[in-house]
Amino acid sequence: MASSVLPTPLLKDELDIVIPTIRNLDFLEMWRPFFQPYHLIIIQDGDPSKKINVPEGFDYELYNRLDINRILGPKASCISFKDSACRCFGFMVSKKKYIYTIDDDCFVAKDPSGKEINALQQHIKNLLSPSTPFFFNTLYDPYAEGADFVRGYPFSLREGAPTAVSHGLWLNIPDYDAPTQLVKPMERNTRYVDAVLTIPKGTLFPMCGMNLAFDRELIGPAMYFGLMGDGQPIGRYDDMWAGWCTKVICDHLGLGVKTGLPYIWHSKASNPFVNLKKEYKGIFWQEDLIPFFQAVSLPKDCTTVQKCYIELSKQFKEKFGKVDDYFNKLADGMVTWIEAWDELNPSAAALPNGPAK
Repeated sequence: MASSVLPTPLLKDELDIVIPTIRNLDFLEMWRPFFQPYHLIIIQDGDPSKKINVPEGFDYELYNRLDINRILGPKASCISFKDSACRCFGFMVSKKKYIYTIDDDCFVAKDPSGKEINALQQHIKNLLSPSTPFFFNTLYDPYAEGADFVRGYPFSLREGAPTAVSHGLWLNIPDYDAPTQLVKPMERNTRYVDAVLTIPKGTLFPMCGMNLAFDRELIGPAMYFGLMGDGQPIGRYDDMWAGWCTKVICDHLGLGVKTGLPYIWHSKASNPFVNLKKEYKGIFWQEDLIPFFQAVSLPKDCTTVQKCYIELSKQFKEKFGKVDDYFNKLADGMVTWIEAWDELNPSAAALPNGPAK
């Protein structure tokens, strides 16, 4: 007789799921088979007096703006308001080794055979296998089932590097900026590419926060989603900002970033006109910001994520402080974020995260 005991989910006690939201979390019903065993950290944005309903049977903690102010005091100024960037508060208060973060308009996707995709399980697979940032494997992820290193791949590099970030993709509504949304309002992503690849060292990428997992112990302090939304001249660059900073630090510390599987089903396109207003300055600024991150160099004595991040904030302030005062506030917010992170995670404050490369 077949056993009715279900296998223990991977990393059940080592992973938190972080969800930023302004609405009831009915979308969790669809994710129940995959998410229910895990602890959820819900960051309620907007009006803290509004009651957010969470379906029964989930183990969760919910924080609103009043909680953030109470826990961080004056340092709460570094956490964005009225923007999904508020999710990074969940990264800070988590006590787990791994984080998966997802938006509340993301549903379970199906693979080409019609089978529902357990996105969380695939992210865990990505994080638990090494990356290959120092030499590209043309057969994508050599650690995946049925794959290996191709002829000519150096044996000295086949051990790989620890994977710090797993960046997942989306079917249906693509993650486009406002100008692209405006000219392609009906475009949908129907292409399912069965591949995971490591983003090479020295290469930046546009990181999307709606289907993202990372090793909090390896890279958590760099996962700051910046100052966005209410009171700021920019929005919708929160995950981009975290992605640029994180990739530079991963490259410096010899850590890997994977992108590709898993897919989620992104169900709701945001309003392109509202988005354009939020992105307007970012679209101009990114043309100078990206070359800065491409050229930035961190000294060898930056051996922890925290040290790297503080150094990055200094160099960023020197370069952009005179361009717009917002950049001074953002650089100061980076320092405040690290101070708050170390206060809430004191044991992690002095841990080296890997050898500087």
